[in-house]
Amino acid sequence: MRSHRQAGLARLYGATALACLFACAVPTAPALAQVVTAKAVPSGTQMLLAADTLVYDNDKHTVTAVGGVQIDYGGNKLVAQRVVYNRDTKRLVASGAVELINSDGTKINSDHMDITDDFADGFANALRVETIDKAYFAAESAERMGGVLTTFHNGVYTACEPCEDKPDKAPTWRVKARKIIWNGEKKTVRFENANFEFFGFPLAYLPAFEIADPTVKRKSGFLLPGIVFNSHLGTGVKIPYYFALSPTYDLTVTGTGYTKQGFLGEAEWRQRFNNGQYTLKIAGINQQDPGAFVDENGYNVNSGPQNDPNKFRGMMGTKGQFAINERWNFGWDVLVQTDKEFSRTYNIDGYSDLIHQSSIYLTGLSDRNYFDVRAMRFEVQEDTLSSDPTARAAKQPWVLPSFDYAYIPDMSVAGGQLSLNVNARVISRNRLDAVLADSAVPTSINNVRGIEGESSRLTAEAEWKRTFTTDDGLQLTPLLAFRGDAGYVDANSASIAAVNQMATNLGESVDMRSSLARYMATLGLDMRWPLLFSMANSSHILEPTAQVFVRPNEQYVGGLAIPNEDAQSFVFDATTLFERDKFSGYDRIEGGTRANVGFRYSGSYDGGWSTNAIFGQSYQLAGQNSFDAPDLVNVGAYSGLQTTKSDYVGLVGFNSPSGFSGSVSGRFDEDTFEVRRAELKAAYSSTPISLSAKYAFIQAQPLYGFTTDRHEVTLGASTHLNENWRLFGTGTYDIEQNVLVNDGVGFAYNDSCFTYIMTYSQTRDTVTKELSQNIGFNLSFRTLGDFGSSTKSVDTIQ
Repeated sequence: MRSHRQAGLARLYGATALACLFACAVPTAPALAQVVTAKAVPSGTQMLLAADTLVYDNDKHTVTAVGGVQIDYGGNKLVAQRVVYNRDTKRLVASGAVELINSDGTKINSDHMDITDDFADGFANALRVETIDKAYFAAESAERMGGVLTTFHNGVYTACEPCEDKPDKAPTWRVKARKIIWNGEKKTVRFENANFEFFGFPLAYLPAFEIADPTVKRKSGFLLPGIVFNSHLGTGVKIPYYFALSPTYDLTVTGTGYTKQGFLGEAEWRQRFNNGQYTLKIAGINQQDPGAFVDENGYNVNSGPQNDPNKFRGMMGTKGQFAINERWNFGWDVLVQTDKEFSRTYNIDGYSDLIHQSSIYLTGLSDRNYFDVRAMRFEVQEDTLSSDPTARAAKQPWVLPSFDYAYIPDMSVAGGQLSLNVNARVISRNRLDAVLADSAVPTSINNVRGIEGESSRLTAEAEWKRTFTTDDGLQLTPLLAFRGDAGYVDANSASIAAVNQMATNLGESVDMRSSLARYMATLGLDMRWPLLFSMANSSHILEPTAQVFVRPNEQYVGGLAIPNEDAQSFVFDATTLFERDKFSGYDRIEGGTRANVGFRYSGSYDGGWSTNAIFGQSYQLAGQNSFDAPDLVNVGAYSGLQTTKSDYVGLVGFNSPSGFSGSVSGRFDEDTFEVRRAELKAAYSSTPISLSAKYAFIQAQPLYGFTTDRHEVTLGASTHLNENWRLFGTGTYDIEQNVLVNDGVGFAYNDSCFTYIMTYSQTRDTVTKELSQNIGFNLSFRTLGDFGSSTKSVDTIQ
């Protein structure tokens, strides 16, 4: 009698699994395990036989092998207690714990087996088959005819390994069929009068369905369908069809019917070559209800006014990469679409990220050289109207091109290491990218992230350094670096007007340049003194560090002279304390004489514990402070480096053998030690529970575009209820806005042949508090395929 637990599991899966089962009634092409088949044995192959006793019967023309019989023929091996060979019929009749291992590794077990002497045809009773990839067939009897057609009578198929403790226990899932027909010529496996069982409970009756030959990796046919849901699109059923056109290229065509928007068609072409591969995807839909995307002002964020007659939306995307030789690669990733958010709205696989980078590139890599040149553009797939000041999509530039080259000579120069770097970029933007202090006041510009027009820059830099170690262990590393830049700026009148307005708002002067030529020379010294302290149960390394970099002032700053395109993301913390140039890109250069002072620490303990820490401060000793000199994005404002003495930065972390870890990092005011930026992390991972927590605080940076403090807490948890069941959840709360930004829960079941995941998540806009919800589920049957929808909305913790 089945247990209550089994019945509960079956009911829990029933609703979603039942839909999957009916989907299986169409032909599919899964990677199913190999069934009973035999490769042709070359003529002249000898049969090797070993047995305890051999009996020849010349009257009946038979040879009988008894006791520990072993036969090896053309890679096929037969083991049994008794084998009778009839020389007239050329058949082998084996009985008693019969095991046949085909040349491909498939194991067939039976009480009785009757086969031809070439192992091509035959039949067996009480048959059990184990394939090389752990899929299992069983049948009351089976027969093979013509060497290509195998029929299982009252057969069972599953990809679940039998339970070692309870071998008679029903597997997680199995297919029982009155007849299973494997056709080696047509490359198909057909199930007739089949029942799909889940934990021993029958869930669905399928009169007939067919899957691809398990020995064939690629075969034309329907793939398992999927279900999708979106409040704008409605519920959709996705049905893909696969065309195996050639060993080197194929095509997948997918049709999705949405209850609100109609039929979406997709096609993806894939082709492989000896040195690479590429894909081409197209998708399109003639929307039935464009009004579903209309905002509160009556505008469609993707295609204009509500009554816009153009309902068609579509995309074309292609990706490829080819190896020119062992060092050089050429490739691309390009997306073209009718509007800025089509691929994200319809979740087009490979092209649905919020920010998609389209690029064409050539790269080269050797032991000491790196080369990269690419043309690129960023597509921001946002649901914001282009007229909204906060919209970003139309403000993204074309980069034509971006170039990087790095070289480290394989020989020392003056006993030290020389490195060379070259960077170049040409940027073209069709729309001004300015940030307003007040979105309702067009003149309240306090940040120009990108000018409308063109700009370019070429940078070349050389650095030499050599490390000396004194008898006391003090490491001294002198450093010389020289860099030169050249470029031009062609800004239109709107951009110049925006820069002038920004200067007026901030009380700065304007010295916008149409060309630039600048240099930076650096003389530096890095001093480190690692000190080792060994104790009875631990060892510790304390490394006091001091750096001095002597440089002239940075040129073209203080007058809003040139754009800053690639050095906008700047964070001063413990990880960047000892950087020679703390800017994140080439458009800004750190100038003036600066010293960085602090220490690094690491400790290890016999019990498996470890600790680490960094702490220090930076000082502007002479010259103009680059972080106090404004540029078009105010990158140094509120950075903690804009004063003569920087804020303090520090980090402390630990790891324990029990799976518990944590860290605290922050930036603190140089006078009051007030927290300017902080991050706390804690995690615990052990059987059966995993926990994580993160708190982040960033003080307001009005000139940098952030007018209020940012406080955020993120929690996550996962617990294994038993060997197979897992419950998980995550959530992020914005303390400043008093909004639960996102949260989600889910549960999952996993064993060797089946995976089930169901999730529920919510997302809220921090300003409007608008709520969006998502339900996802996915079932995965090993060897049969996957069915369901996306569950990415919940960050699961393993």
